[in-house]
Amino acid sequence: MRRLLRAGLLTGITDGLFSSVLVAAFYHSTVTRLWQGVASVLIGKRAFDGGLRTALLGVAIHFGVAFAWSAVFFLLVTRSAWLQRAVASPGGVLGVAAVYGPLIWMVMSLLLIPAFTHRPPNINFRWWVQFFGHIVFVALPIILANRHPARPSNRHA
Repeated sequence: MRRLLRAGLLTGITDGLFSSVLVAAFYHSTVTRLWQGVASVLIGKRAFDGGLRTALLGVAIHFGVAFAWSAVFFLLVTRSAWLQRAVASPGGVLGVAAVYGPLIWMVMSLLLIPAFTHRPPNINFRWWVQFFGHIVFVALPIILANRHPARPSNRHA
């Protein structure tokens, strides 16, 4: 459980900082609006009128999603000897991250978010920034925190 907790927190923080810097420094928006946008996936456009309350809801949703994708990887790596071997080397970590990060972004942006919002995805420059950003700021923290599956205890009864 510690491994999963570490992966979810690390991923939520790194991806949250990445997204926050993008919107504030490059997209000329605010961090509050970013998190309200996340909340709007569940509660609609009224999230943008909800102030700090809906921004905090967006942060909570973001961390929930980070924990969910961390749990998916945890289950995969603990059940797959091939994946365990793949992430045992730095090159393997990068290779798996190069697949897992974009996979996460595609599932979220092409399937899950449109299912909630009933709007098609907008594939533009920002979409591609997230596509590649998910390698470094989402998949890498998940993989690095979950590289070694839990080992059986060596304690004797």
